[in-house]
Amino acid sequence: MLIKENIRMAITSLRANLSRTLLTMLGIIIGIASVIAIMTVGNSLTLSISSELQSAGANNITVYLNYKDDVDEDTEDENENGIVFGKIASKRGVTDSDLINDEMISALVAKYPDEVAAISMNESIGSTTYEKGRRSIGIELYDASMGYFMANEIEILAGMNFNQDAITNGTNVCLIEAPYADQFYDGDYRRAIGEELTLDVNGRTIILTIIGVYKPKQSQMMMIANGSSSTANCLIPVKTKENLFQSSGHYYFDIITTVGTNPDDFANKAADFFNAYYRSSDTFVVETFSMASMVSMMETSMSAITTAITIIAGIALLVGGIGVMNIMLVSITERTREIGTRKALGATNGSIRLQFITESMIMCLIGGAIGVVLGLGMGSAGAKAMGYPAAPSITSIIGSLLFSLAIGVFFGYYPANKAAKMNPIDALRYE
Repeated sequence: MLIKENIRMAITSLRANLSRTLLTMLGIIIGIASVIAIMTVGNSLTLSISSELQSAGANNITVYLNYKDDVDEDTEDENENGIVFGKIASKRGVTDSDLINDEMISALVAKYPDEVAAISMNESIGSTTYEKGRRSIGIELYDASMGYFMANEIEILAGMNFNQDAITNGTNVCLIEAPYADQFYDGDYRRAIGEELTLDVNGRTIILTIIGVYKPKQSQMMMIANGSSSTANCLIPVKTKENLFQSSGHYYFDIITTVGTNPDDFANKAADFFNAYYRSSDTFVVETFSMASMVSMMETSMSAITTAITIIAGIALLVGGIGVMNIMLVSITERTREIGTRKALGATNGSIRLQFITESMIMCLIGGAIGVVLGLGMGSAGAKAMGYPAAPSITSIIGSLLFSLAIGVFFGYYPANKAAKMNPIDALRYE
């Protein structure tokens, strides 16, 4: 009954000075709203990016060739900034005999048939500009294995995918990305089927027949990165690249592991397996990197950033708490005679202290509730503006409300204790 009475008295007191109460709660409202908004946007961003990375291949392992003299430097950068791929892409003094060859890859698949579901290859070959009439478009030429289509959600809009003959013998066929047909055929994808593309790539003129028009699944990150449709990717079978460019080695490729295989563990196995071939090499080393580790690192980084910003925003809560303490001291001074009367009627120091702590807690709790509502609104609007679904954290909401109560207790205790220690005779004589 005493608690209910204290709550009723606290609400009555706060309503009697409504404007002052609202101004006092403003610091709490702003602090809680900031924390909730930041946590909502941070969670939305983390969950969305994590989901996109998972859909891009949670079981994928990237295997790549690196220079041994870059490994220590890359490891140091990795510890500071996350995974950093080696500088092998610069191709300084690299020959086909230095690269990872098909025999090595086949040996890996033969040794670990239960762990390897497919091998995905998709290396950049070169780029060029293709012109037809007054129109032109940039063409990015890539090779692709059948595992690439397994690892990525590729939608064939018209035509067909590579057949077994193209994969095995390397016929001069290609799949062209949708922007090509959008540019030259106004989106009529079927008209592009059967067309011959003459491309000048890496000093060679090659002629490819378009057998299909495709569209990859566009994630939010891919759309931001691509920006426009001024270029179109062109895919040819891996064997076709080897025939056309007399190249049979690979700088990097992806392993798609089977369901139930731990990608991080198998990444270490794959690295050990390939490095057995490079044991006598003083120049090169094979390194591996799993998508699962990237997801984990990204989530850790995003969580750390969100927490840091939240702590900064939480400073407003401390400012609001100081405001609560100040107003409670003013309120106690104004109600000195009331305190004296209550003490004269038998109220204990504990009941007086509880009365004012309750009032402080109610003020902070109401301010916290308003802050939560505003924070959810701002966080949802922010997440929507960034193109991600809002993902409010129930834990942060409950935590914010509990923290606002704790502020009420902490900053309300000193004024309440001051009121409890008042001499009733002096309080009754106070004018």
